[in-house]
Amino acid sequence: MRTIGLIGGMSWESSAEYYRLINQQVRDRLGPLRSAQLLMHSVDFGPVEQAQHAGRWDDAAAILVDAAQRLQAGGAECVVLCTNTMHKVAAQIQSSISIPFLHIADPTSQAAIDGGTVTVGLLGTAFTMEQDFLKERLSAQG
Repeated sequence: MRTIGLIGGMSWESSAEYYRLINQQVRDRLGPLRSAQLLMHSVDFGPVEQAQHAGRWDDAAAILVDAAQRLQAGGAECVVLCTNTMHKVAAQIQSSISIPFLHIADPTSQAAIDGGTVTVGLLGTAFTMEQDFLKERLSAQG
């Protein structure tokens, strides 16, 4: 089983949901006493949120890059970002680590394709809805 690195804290409620869902899937696939091998780095969302609203996306990215690098150093074999909005800086995170960054848009678009869905709805923060970073990635997958 691979060790998954989770970048959380944006919000902690979302992070808890990722933790719960991943562990439920492992239990369902491997048995009732099984759980995921996870590392979580929970960032303080305050500085990230301040950087978002000031348009300082590189500052926000630096916080998440640090988290990803710490997860890799701790033994994570891949990294998941437990929020939609901060996928805006996904390329910076991925380029800072040598392990895979699992982008939320990839399995989402694959599920739409597998289900024969041509048009999907997207709900998110104003940043997610007003900017194209997720829409473009989803569209690129077909």
